[in-house]
Amino acid sequence: MTDFDTTLRQLQHGDSFFPSGSIAFSFGLETLLADAHVSGADGVESFLVAQLRSRWATMEWGFLAAAWEAVELPALLAVDAQVELMTFPRELREGSKRAGAALLTVHNELATAGVAAFSAARDEGVTAGHLTVVQGMAWKSCGLARDDCGLLGAHTFCVAVLGSALRLGMIGHLSAQKILTTVRPYIVAALEQGPPVLARLHAYTPVAEIAVMRHEMQASRLFSN
Repeated sequence: MTDFDTTLRQLQHGDSFFPSGSIAFSFGLETLLADAHVSGADGVESFLVAQLRSRWATMEWGFLAAAWEAVELPALLAVDAQVELMTFPRELREGSKRAGAALLTVHNELATAGVAAFSAARDEGVTAGHLTVVQGMAWKSCGLARDDCGLLGAHTFCVAVLGSALRLGMIGHLSAQKILTTVRPYIVAALEQGPPVLARLHAYTPVAEIAVMRHEMQASRLFSN
């Protein structure tokens, strides 16, 4: 039988209407467009597939799952510290922390159980408050199972990337939906394989990371990275 309450919670938190703070980031797409390195629906699709396969599935999914599995605050802080160490470009670190802070603010306003201690630690400068950690912690507190959180994390990441491509004029709304449909098997494969363990996390998206680092050199900028 369908668990309607769980489904509604997933729909609420996965909706682009939910104020997650991700709309400020292009994940390097703005620079890649300016350099004529990525353009059109095919280029955006290839970019998103690379991000899913070589970053989200191999690193961010692991962090999200570890945050979900953390029982005590020290374990959660340890995961957050590892995100800080493994996110090499400063722009990605700062973006992750900004998005995490935005999501924390929303869950504090919603009085989501279990987020207050982590939020206080972030406010006191004890921890950075990265997005994937906040997602795993907050969504677990909302009653979502680990793999449901993974599904939600992958979906919201795809929507954020495609939303930035839309605002940059690289694709239209119909193309965005086609791409979202095309990348679905990559999400399913990552979830079926399960999250990577913390000791084996890795990411390899050099083109996007260099683009993110070069973004501040652009004469005109719509996004923060």
